[in-house]
Amino acid sequence: MTVLIIEDDLRVSELISRSLKEQGLDSVTAYDGETGSKIAVNNQIDLIIADLILPKLNGIEVCRSVKAVKPDIPIIMLTALGATDDKLEGFDAGADDYMVKPFDFRELYARVRVLIKRKDSVDIGRVVLKVADLEMNLRTKIVRRANVIVDLTPKEFALLEYMMLNSDRVIPRTEIADKVWNTTFDTGTNFIDVYINYLRKKIDKDFTNKLIHTKSGMGFILRDSLI
Repeated sequence: MTVLIIEDDLRVSELISRSLKEQGLDSVTAYDGETGSKIAVNNQIDLIIADLILPKLNGIEVCRSVKAVKPDIPIIMLTALGATDDKLEGFDAGADDYMVKPFDFRELYARVRVLIKRKDSVDIGRVVLKVADLEMNLRTKIVRRANVIVDLTPKEFALLEYMMLNSDRVIPRTEIADKVWNTTFDTGTNFIDVYINYLRKKIDKDFTNKLIHTKSGMGFILRDSLI
């Protein structure tokens, strides 16, 4: 496993590299976004840890450029900016996880392990998920409803993927926050409901048979309401 670290702070990048090495992971380092993007696209990289504020290309631009070519590479964003809007922008750009500085290196490695495990499960598991006339291809990242392609952001895709993998089961907001956003659910924010509404507009709006349902006080469920 090779992790690409894109971090312009030499001290932080060396600490991350040393921490990963102690866990048996190889790493390469880039000190600006442009170089990091080129390394990611042109080499075998299993995961990326990228700072948000970088020279030449920022972390948001790195996410977009890398995911456009290699959508399966997990990306963890590191930043001193912890506002919800900053996180949502990172997720929409393709980031799979988000950690606010300063952070615990044990937690960072735990999140690295989760994302690598998730990537491996996609590689060896089911390629196509289906619920009613909704279909998701995990390799091509194409989603169709009634054979019409649905355009999703990376985080919308991740949320829908988790719901399809757990179809016919009520999923609490706390579980969605943990499994999709790798964070603890904050009752003072509504970002999960925001993304559920995004999905509803793209998945259900033009169809009589609604697939995304709310269970008041419990969470959300993806199921074929005609069954």
